[in-house]
Amino acid sequence: MTTFSDLNLNPKVLKAVAEAGYETPTPIQEGAIPAALEGRDVLGIAQTGTGKTASFTLPMICMLARGRARARMPRSLVLCPTRELAAQVAENFDTYAKHVKLTKALLIGGVSFKEQDALIDKGVDVLIATPGRLLDHFERGKLLLTGVQIMVVDEADRMLDMGFIPDIERIFGLVPFTRQTLFFSATMAPEIERITNTFLSNPARVEVARQATTSDTIEQRLLEFKPTRRDMAAKQKREMLRAAIKAEGEACKNAIIFCNRKVDVDIVAKSLKKHGMNAEPIHGDLDQSHRMRTLDGFRDGTIQFLVASDVAARGLDIPAVSHVVNYDVPSHAEDYIHRIGRTGRAGLKGVAITLAVPSDEKYLTAIESLAEMTIPRAELPWTPEETSSRRPKSDDRDTDADDDKPKRRSRSRRSTSTDDDQATPATATPEAQETDAPTNDGQGRGRSRGGRGRASSGGGRGNTVVGMGDHMPDFIALSFDERRGGPAREDEPETGVDEGSASETPEAEAEAPKPKRRRRKKADPVEAQPDEATTVSDTEQESGEQTAPTDDVDGSNEDAA
Repeated sequence: MTTFSDLNLNPKVLKAVAEAGYETPTPIQEGAIPAALEGRDVLGIAQTGTGKTASFTLPMICMLARGRARARMPRSLVLCPTRELAAQVAENFDTYAKHVKLTKALLIGGVSFKEQDALIDKGVDVLIATPGRLLDHFERGKLLLTGVQIMVVDEADRMLDMGFIPDIERIFGLVPFTRQTLFFSATMAPEIERITNTFLSNPARVEVARQATTSDTIEQRLLEFKPTRRDMAAKQKREMLRAAIKAEGEACKNAIIFCNRKVDVDIVAKSLKKHGMNAEPIHGDLDQSHRMRTLDGFRDGTIQFLVASDVAARGLDIPAVSHVVNYDVPSHAEDYIHRIGRTGRAGLKGVAITLAVPSDEKYLTAIESLAEMTIPRAELPWTPEETSSRRPKSDDRDTDADDDKPKRRSRSRRSTSTDDDQATPATATPEAQETDAPTNDGQGRGRSRGGRGRASSGGGRGNTVVGMGDHMPDFIALSFDERRGGPAREDEPETGVDEGSASETPEAEAEAPKPKRRRRKKADPVEAQPDEATTVSDTEQESGEQTAPTDDVDGSNEDAA
């Protein structure tokens, strides 16, 4: 049996490894550490949870034990896809290098630039960074990469998924050509293989397991169910999740629950907390300090259920995770391998449960094709019919207490009217008919005084104007001749009168004032004869009295002006 003492490590490093409780190296460590100590490039391919982090940290500490870094010129560089993974690598360096005088700096987002610049100015032996924050410091002129002797790319396939490959290629162009490169990945996509062929020189390929394989220590289960109704799918899926957790009983000491979307992370965490479960969310939109506190709480046991996006799916070493639940089937088959790899680590047993609905069939097919296995189907701990039988259909809509999404308003604006309003016909009283009688504003536009062109028998909603359905613009009621300025034909009713406002009794028609006709043709103001509706009688002129016109030609009142 091979031990760490057989790998030609520095005695101080061996002491730190022994104090950490490790005696036997994993297969990836046994293959990568000797090649790295010889100064060769290393291409490591292994499934998650096999100890890839120690495969590059231990030889780096041994090779950097001698020498001293200069200001703003780190001696080694470690690139990680996420902040959590970068922080974990930094913790491993602290563990294994506590007997060696090495300095390190952690460059990640969510931390002040000023604090990071202060560390870089002093000179660091190990620089651990995410690609984006590293390039930010370089473009600000605070960092030089010409002194990098060892460069490490961790979780390269995750870099590809997050779109960091252009940044990785740029960083490779900034470091010296004579560097030593250690490249680690769980899967080998064609794009990753292209990068290794371009930037690695005759690497020692260490592949300890077939690509995209799951650990034998993980028991996998698939819960397939069909929601009873489309609008109840999300609620029933959360009930299935709670039923699956309760069915595990005391065996479920803690669990990581993965969702595809950040908004679902918050909703599922809130649902679990409402039902008395100790759960907290973690995703990329949260502050870095909040994310670190949540991870620390999950590690020390104060948080039992960690609801996470794929930010926690890669590289995080959280010991003794008993269960992993895929609330959503991952859209990328490789993500399934990484998610369930959070459990069953270091030889421990673990359980991976996946919830699937009929729309996830194509994703399941891709996962089973990649892993070359069929995920065992398990018996459902709960059936969706239980919810539909407890509550009538009329009460199902928008009654999910777990969902914190805002309620949607009905698209139909008429849905607020009652059956009585729609069934009861309106009866026009003489007062209402007189009020709704139209007047002429001098331009041929018939306008209702009470309802502005609305029918008085319109559904019993009073004078409320709701959309175009209940309010007709005045110009629509005009005839073609009136729009041109000519009089309406005698054989047809005046269009200035709104049919909906017309009187229903002969007596009311007699009381309602009739609209006046317009001139056939607009004449010149000098030659125009005074209109019958706008002239003042001779009697009024002789008496010297003037009556205010009710309807001006231009629709305005001189007294009002």
